[in-house]
Amino acid sequence: MSALYACTKCHTRHPFDDLSQGQQLCKECRGNYPVVKCTYCRTEFQQEVKGSTETICKKCAQMVKSHGKPSACEFCNIIAAFIGNKCARCTNSAKKYGAPKQCAQCKQTCAFDRKEQVDGKVLCWLCTLSYKRVLAKAQKQDNFSFVDRKKEGAASSREKSAPNQKAHRNNKSRLEGGGGGGGTPKKARLESTIPTSSMDAFIDPNSSEHLIATTQLKEQIAALKRQMDLQKKDLLEKDKKITELKAQNYEVEKDMRNKISSLQKTYTRQLQELQVGGAAA
Repeated sequence: MSALYACTKCHTRHPFDDLSQGQQLCKECRGNYPVVKCTYCRTEFQQEVKGSTETICKKCAQMVKSHGKPSACEFCNIIAAFIGNKCARCTNSAKKYGAPKQCAQCKQTCAFDRKEQVDGKVLCWLCTLSYKRVLAKAQKQDNFSFVDRKKEGAASSREKSAPNQKAHRNNKSRLEGGGGGGGTPKKARLESTIPTSSMDAFIDPNSSEHLIATTQLKEQIAALKRQMDLQKKDLLEKDKKITELKAQNYEVEKDMRNKISSLQKTYTRQLQELQVGGAAA
């Protein structure tokens, strides 16, 4: 009997393969206490209350109580800047690794050169997580497809080799009972059923390369959308500024017109008084 391991949440025992990686949770606990992403810092955390809909981690919840809701980070645009205009992750990375560089994936200036490049590229934190997650999922799917093909090949080999083995046994029994036939008989050959195509030649639409390429395209689209949103925001701010300047210009022109009108009235009145005084003299 295989060894059983305890779930870290309910402490019930299960086979090791039935427990999740990292948290070591059973299937029921994974459903009751799912892993969700924090609304602010985007890190994954395990919910501790059954049926909870909370999507803010403990750290961010404490920061919200202390400093209020965060703003968008100046570097990564993640809404996690509780203090100042940068999130804690970018602040700490800037102190440790220096100024940020352009991410090779999303093209934002939010990647830090940690000397641990992903596939030879300098990626930001979000793009690194997405790449590793897709790569792990693709490798898992490739392993499953390889095991399935191996099982199918073994089954096919048994089916094809059974008739050949039977014929080989019959031929051997006839030669032994004949007692000195003419010459040494040739041995029956079993047909090989091992597939000649390798995994490299197998084109799987769910392979890691296809999934990574699809994910990269999706991330590029998301990055372009974020850039468009930033540009729209800038245009709205510029339009607002232009409107304010027009309003200020209108007020200035209005004041100037009122002053000119007042000066004209004063000049006319003084001129009339002078004319009246001159006529009386």
